[in-house]
Amino acid sequence: MQTILLVIQIFIALALIGIILIQRSSNDGLGLSGGSNNSFMSGRASANLLTRTTAVLAALFMANCLLLAWLAAHSGTEGSVINKMIEEEKPAEVPVNSGEPSVPVAK
Repeated sequence: MQTILLVIQIFIALALIGIILIQRSSNDGLGLSGGSNNSFMSGRASANLLTRTTAVLAALFMANCLLLAWLAAHSGTEGSVINKMIEEEKPAEVPVNSGEPSVPVAK
């Protein structure tokens, strides 16, 4: 489930980046959305469409982020990654032998 949501997250992020780059800025930016009289949509209509598309993609991105965070928190593993790393770095306990000293004695 998390893998599917991560792939969806990547597609949403790429679409969001593309839509933002297409939009016209106050300096006319890339200027890909208008400029000619024979275009399908006027400059203002395409700006409204791009703004709404950006808002929808941003909402989907945030909802997917929250869902991924919730799934990670409730995935059944206890503790965080940092706690697991600290536990792995602890030295292994040496079993105590009853007959031998724990520190070698120089003779």
